[in-house]
Formats: sequence, C-alpha cells, structure tokens
Amino acid sequence: MLALLSTGCQGDGRTPLVIYSPHGRDLLTLLERRFEQLHPDVDVRWLDMGSQEVYDRLRSERANPQADVWFGGPATIFARGARDSLLEPFRPSWAVAIEPHGRAPGDLYFAAYETPAVIVYAEQAVKRDVAPRDWDDLLDSRWKGKILIRDPLASGTMRAVWGMIIERGLQQTHDTAAGFLWLRRLDAQTKEYVLNGPLLDQKIVRQEGLVTVWDLPDILLSRRDGLPLGYVFPKSGTPVIEDAIGVVRNTRHRAQALAFVEYVGSVAAQLAATREAYRLPGRLDLPVDSLPPWAREVRRVMKVADVDWDLLAERGAEWMRYWDQTVRDHGR
Repeated sequence: MLALLSTGCQGDGRTPLVIYSPHGRDLLTLLERRFEQLHPDVDVRWLDMGSQEVYDRLRSERANPQADVWFGGPATIFARGARDSLLEPFRPSWAVAIEPHGRAPGDLYFAAYETPAVIVYAEQAVKRDVAPRDWDDLLDSRWKGKILIRDPLASGTMRAVWGMIIERGLQQTHDTAAGFLWLRRLDAQTKEYVLNGPLLDQKIVRQEGLVTVWDLPDILLSRRDGLPLGYVFPKSGTPVIEDAIGVVRNTRHRAQALAFVEYVGSVAAQLAATREAYRLPGRLDLPVDSLPPWAREVRRVMKVADVDWDLLAERGAEWMRYWDQTVRDHGR
C-alpha cells in the first residue's frame, strides 16, 4: 500500500502530503478535496488503518518517517506517541477554542473531534425497546454468542471502552480485578473479535451477530448508506474520545503538514466534517445553530462518562496486554 501511495500521482509537480489516519474514506476524501482546493500545489495522500496500527507504524518508521501527519485516534494513544518522540510541537491557531484537556503538553497534539462510543444492534432482528440500554445489559444471557467486538488491540475506540470499564471497577473496588472480571464475562458472550470497522458493520447487518459496540460517526455513515443499524447511548454514560491530530516528527514536508493541521481545526473544516462526515467538532466556539440537527441532538441526549484519560494514557497499554493474555477467549 505504501509503495502504491508513494508512486501514485508522480510527475505533476505537486508536493506530496502523507497522512496516516483511522478516519475512513468519507472524511479523508472530503478533507483531501477541500484542502487541495486551497493548496493546489499539494497532493494529499492518505493511508486508512486502525489507530493502534498507525501508532505501531510510526514507531517502526521513527528513524525514517514516511508520514507527515498523524490524523485521528484517541489522545491516550497520541500521549504514547509523544512519549516515544513521534510528534513535533506545533500550536495551531484554533487551539484556544478546544477544551484545555484536549491540548497536549508541549503542543504535540490537539483534539480535533469528539468521538462517542455507542451500543449498536441489527435493526432487522432486534427491536429498539429490547436492545441493550447500558453496558451491563451486554452481559444478559439473551446476547450470549450474539455479540461481535472490533479487535481491541488494533482499535483506539475499543481500547477507550475497555479502559473505561477497567477504570470504573477500579473506582468502585480500588482494584482492576472487577473490570477484568466484567470483560471476561463479556468475552463469554462474544462470538468473534472482528478485524475492522466496515467488516463489523457488515457482519451485524448480515446478522452473524446482533449487538456490538462502535463509534458513532461510523454508524451514522453506515445508516446514511442504507445499512439497518440501530444504536443507543448507554444510560450510565459513554466514553467520548478526544480524537487528536499532530505533526509527525522529522516530517519531510513540514510546511504542508502544519497547514493541514491548521486547516482541520478551522471553522470551515470543522463544519464540513460535521455536516458531511458526522464528526462532532472539538471546537467549543461554533454557534449551536450552525451545527446539523444530528449533532445538536447528540449534545442533548448523550451522557458523557467520567473517564480519567490521563490514567488510561499511563496504564492502558499494560491493561490491554493483560486482557489479551488472560481474558481474550478465556471467558468461555
């Protein structure tokens, strides 16, 4: 994929700008087209992969970076990237318009969007009034063998959900054992850990499983495209991920990378992403009446879970290793 990316569109004289991102074709194509209109001398090229895969790839390329911008993924993964010296400082002008916690120490990354996780179900097989309404409902025996989960090791969204569950148990019992016990019970309910988000959606639509957990923007895009997927916000609260962006350290095209980060947080780009790709803007200064109805409704009904994101950034990788070794496929 990288070889094709590097050789494609050669010879037109434009400067290539390489972006690693989990954001998917809809958002990436939208921003590619809009940014190139503003910067006709730039050729935006992107690779779409899971947020954990982006981090792993940037680590492996640290001595010889192939990407210019890291676009998308939980701030907890970006924090690991900052500790590994994968990012370089840049403070965009829109930094003042986002939550203080969304601004990384040292200006290494910033939260461009807010991404909630939701409980998803197959609308053709599950009526809304019997769908799981909260996290603990996923452990009900009626869903045994009917739950599909995006592989958490490759997914920043699922790492955030797993981290929330573990931290919830830690707050209640002062021990991580309660959270891991909950995840072991969910493992016993889980039919399969799926490789990627689009495949997860298709499997739910085909009713290979009836229930899952996934991020709201992808589900809204799938519904727009006609897939019969229903969703609910968990009653007790959902983790809302600070979806970040940053400049890759030692980028070959620094000026273009800075311009892209600046553009992503601009009012025009934030509204375009919200209206056309179902992204909740990270900016707090956008007038409410400028947001589409779906975004205003999400803000109204969604209960945000209280998550210690700093703790997840510090211990999340350790927790995921333990989950993979002692919980995955052990609940059965």
